Amino acid sequence: MAKNSSKDISRLLHEWPFEPGMINARLIVGDDGSHLVQVRLDLGILQMHADGRPDGTRPMGFASWLEFHEHRMEQPGEEEEAEKAGEAVREPGKSEVQLSPEECRMLRDEAAQFYQRYVACLAMEDFDRVVRDTTRNLRVLSLCAKHAAQESDRVVLEQFRAYITMIRARALASKMIADNELKAAVLVLDDALEAIRKGAGDTPRSEVDASNEVQILQNMRDALVPRLPVSLKAELKARLQRALEKENYELAAILRDELKQLPEERG
Repeated sequence: MAKNSSKDISRLLHEWPFEPGMINARLIVGDDGSHLVQVRLDLGILQMHADGRPDGTRPMGFASWLEFHEHRMEQPGEEEEAEKAGEAVREPGKSEVQLSPEECRMLRDEAAQFYQRYVACLAMEDFDRVVRDTTRNLRVLSLCAKHAAQESDRVVLEQFRAYITMIRARALASKMIADNELKAAVLVLDDALEAIRKGAGDTPRSEVDASNEVQILQNMRDALVPRLPVSLKAELKARLQRALEKENYELAAILRDELKQLPEERG
C-alpha cells in the first residue's frame, strides 16, 4: 500500500532557520504562479497572499470585507430613495447604513491580516505594497468611525491611526528617497507629522512630539534635510523674505531653522 505524501514541514524549517530579534520575511512564487509572502516564526512559517486579501478569500465576491461594505455605503438606501421621492426624511445626523458590532469585528480581524502583511513587506522594503495596505487600513478606521452602530466600535481602532500613518509615511518617503526625490520625501514626512498632531486632539503638543510615531518620522526628516540640493536654499530664502513681509513670524522661524540645516554653498 502506497504511503501518503508527507505533510511534515521540518525540511522547510531547517532550510530557513528562525533569527530572533528581527522580522524574517521573504517573497516567493507559489505553485500557481501567484506571489506569496512568508514570515519565519519561531514555531513555523506564516504564509500570506501578496496581493488581495492575505488569506486569499473573497468575501461575498469582493476583494475584502472593506470593499464589500464600502460598496454597500455607496448604494442608495430605502430611506434615501424615499427622501428623493419626497415621502420621508431620515433622522438628521443618522447614517442610513450602519455597521453592526459583528461586522465591525470582522473588519478589525481582516485589518489585522493586512497589518501582518504590511509589516512583513516593510521588512522586505516592498514599499509599494506597504503604502497600499496601510492606506487600505486607514480606510477601515474611517469607515468604522463614520458608520459603526456602537460608539465603542467607532473609536476602538483610532488608537492605531498614528501608527498606521507613520508606517505609510516611512514607506512612501523611502520609495521617494530611492528615486532621488528628496524634496518630495520631506513633504510626505511633514504631511504625516501634521496629520498625527492634528489627530491627537487635546493631547498636549509635548506629549504628541514625544510619541514613538512622531520621533521616528522626525528623525527620518532630520537625517534627510541636510541631503537636499543646495539650490533649495534660494527658494527657502525667498519664502523667508515673503513671510517677513507679511509679518508671519512663526513661518519665518520655521524657514530659518530649515535654512540652518542646509549644507553650505560652495563657490
